[in-house]
Amino acid sequence: FAIAITLLVLELKVPEHVPAEGLAALVPELLPKFLGHVISFIVLGIYWVGQHNMFLHIKRHDRVLLWLNNLFLLSVASMPFFAGLVTHYADDRTALVAYAANLVAAGLVLGAIWRYATTGRRLVAADLADDMVAFVQRRVLLAPALYAVSIVVALFSPLAARLIFVVVALLYIVPNPLDHFHHRE
Repeated sequence: FAIAITLLVLELKVPEHVPAEGLAALVPELLPKFLGHVISFIVLGIYWVGQHNMFLHIKRHDRVLLWLNNLFLLSVASMPFFAGLVTHYADDRTALVAYAANLVAAGLVLGAIWRYATTGRRLVAADLADDMVAFVQRRVLLAPALYAVSIVVALFSPLAARLIFVVVALLYIVPNPLDHFHHRE
């Protein structure tokens, strides 16, 4: 995660040539790239927090879990590439679809990790509450569901698709009543 987040910043380049009007003239060009960087940083942070919270409950591991986690990390490690596409080609539908598809994949694999670990209480405590298992599964799968919606939306409105990315980030950053359930457990 740390490396992927660090690589995101490499897409941000300091302008080599400043126009006569000064740096302020470059703000319309630089701001979307910076915002894309911030959103991608937040998205990776959300996935890190989600994985961390899941692994607080996963007490054991096996080969399948490790390979599912590697698949998840593939999506994470690929994020700088897809974020670069979106920051360079913010209105390109293909770039937005590819970015969202990578996030859908990351979320689905994270959901698969949880499902695998909790089915039959395979890798979690035997007394882990069913409500907790269901809560985490719903919470994990909300993001990929919304990112899948953004794929369809991107075909019609790139701006609306980008707004969905912001909404998803806010849904996971801003504390909500459902999170209190998790903290009680």
